[in-house]
Amino acid sequence: MAEASAVKTVEHTGVVELHHEPSVFGITAPGFVALSMLVVIGLMIWKKVPKMIAGALDSRIATIRTQLDEASQLRAEAEAQLAEAKARNAASAGDAAAIVAHAQAEAAAMLVKAEADLADLVARRQTMAEDKIAAAERGAIAEVRALAADAATRAAATILAERHGVDADKALVDRTIAGLGRLN
Repeated sequence: MAEASAVKTVEHTGVVELHHEPSVFGITAPGFVALSMLVVIGLMIWKKVPKMIAGALDSRIATIRTQLDEASQLRAEAEAQLAEAKARNAASAGDAAAIVAHAQAEAAAMLVKAEADLADLVARRQTMAEDKIAAAERGAIAEVRALAADAATRAAATILAERHGVDADKALVDRTIAGLGRLN
């Protein structure tokens, strides 16, 4: 074993220190690190690790490109659906305006019909009221006539009772009986 020596002077003490580094076949620890790195790199090249890494990266790139293409297609579909939704929205807004206009027209027609029905109802009620008034007038006239006839009958009965006595009635009965025989 060969030993390399290093001389170092420590400034604060003024003593020279000697260090011996271990070595094997003249290779020290940093040399072994470098040699092991060369062996690892050589093994990686021999086992074609860079090619595998490149293949893995290429497959990942292909996967990402496929995902980007799918995302582009999805975006195009989403934009088409958005355009359809906007068109449907515009169409439904037009439909809503047409429905509102139709509802307003129906409401106006219903109002006109209701006014006509109201006028007809008022006319019928007025006719019914006039008929009731006329019936009440006829009833009142009939009642007045009945009262007048009753009063006239009572007055006639009173007058007849005062003016005609038994003698006047006998002469009237005799005349009536005599008149019966002439009719035949």
